[in-house]
Amino acid sequence: MAVLSRVLRLRAAGLDRFVVRSFQSSSSWRNSEIDPKAAAVLPLQRDVKDRNVQWVFLGCPGVGKGTYASKLSTLLGVPHIATGDLVRDELSSKGPLAHQLEEVVNQGKLVSDEIIIDLLSKRLEDSAAKGETGFILDGFPRTIRQAEILEGVTEIDLVINLKLREEALLAKCLGRRICSECGGNYNVATIDIKAEEGNPSMYMAPLLPPPHCASKLISRSDDTEEVVKRRLHIYNEKSQPVEEFYRSRGKLLEFDLPGGIPESWPKLLRALNLEDHDDKQSAAA
Repeated sequence: MAVLSRVLRLRAAGLDRFVVRSFQSSSSWRNSEIDPKAAAVLPLQRDVKDRNVQWVFLGCPGVGKGTYASKLSTLLGVPHIATGDLVRDELSSKGPLAHQLEEVVNQGKLVSDEIIIDLLSKRLEDSAAKGETGFILDGFPRTIRQAEILEGVTEIDLVINLKLREEALLAKCLGRRICSECGGNYNVATIDIKAEEGNPSMYMAPLLPPPHCASKLISRSDDTEEVVKRRLHIYNEKSQPVEEFYRSRGKLLEFDLPGGIPESWPKLLRALNLEDHDDKQSAAA
């Protein structure tokens, strides 16, 4: 009942009337298979201030959804809503769900649909109250039920499914660090995978902290090899139906990360038919 009442309030707040830019296609498409004939299904190049996108990022835990969703959020001027952040905020608030969430997270399990939907609906209500329109969702939906509920609330234009080789993903998760003082996110792993069996080489440089944070780095309690592997296994089992849900609607873009941010960001922009003028100016400098 709580979930349904929130859905009704979201509708009343106008969240079901966000500007929609649909991506009509008979199937999903991959970044490595962009065809000129498919250009019609990609976003048109225009001033980013004219956009009001409603996008979703899918991908295994640790793949980099937050990084790329945040960069696109800044570029397009829409809110970045990360369910992982919503969960961590609730944990730190010591609210009524904190104890229940702590047990789930420490065991490497996925948070239940009911809790995620409740946290997300609160966030969307806050956005509506601020007059924000459009969004980039990160980490939601993770189940068919969540996808169906979201579809009942508002239209989703595009779903970007980030993919990364499992060996790189595991190393990336185990290398994550947080500054205990400022909360900055870093990664101490250097990923250098040689080309073999038809797979290209991959290099991902570490994201090291500034000197004043170096001695204050801590690991997340759930970033152990056992928990990470269990989390990836659970995600892979549950993600297939969600991917098919959006693939059948012609809204799924599957993007294989070729490496770190310097290699992946320009290619992701090309797949989305976007330009980052600030990034180009930085590269030119």
